[in-house]
Amino acid sequence: MFARCLVTLGATLMVSACAMTESPPPRDSGPYSPPSRGDDAEDRCGAGRVQDRVGLTYSESLGQALLQESGAGTLRVMRPGHAYTLEYRADRLNVRVDEAETITDIGCG
Repeated sequence: MFARCLVTLGATLMVSACAMTESPPPRDSGPYSPPSRGDDAEDRCGAGRVQDRVGLTYSESLGQALLQESGAGTLRVMRPGHAYTLEYRADRLNVRVDEAETITDIGCG
């Protein structure tokens, strides 16, 4: 009798441990927004100094000029359809271009 109660108690505990618990609803963090850029203190890559180049056609010589004038440590050209790491580097200048190689955005990252 005692063994039967022990088995029943053990089975009950195992089943209750497997019971579903309600998880809190996921937080809605909204759409992704990259770290701020421009004239604020977060502009470690110097993107604010070269914003006037948005709309120009990208070339290697323009890329070198952007790197030099911004004072960034590295330059990354981001083209549509390519994969890139998501690691954020404050000293890296990201230059986003469209299919026609027109610069659409310049920021840090």
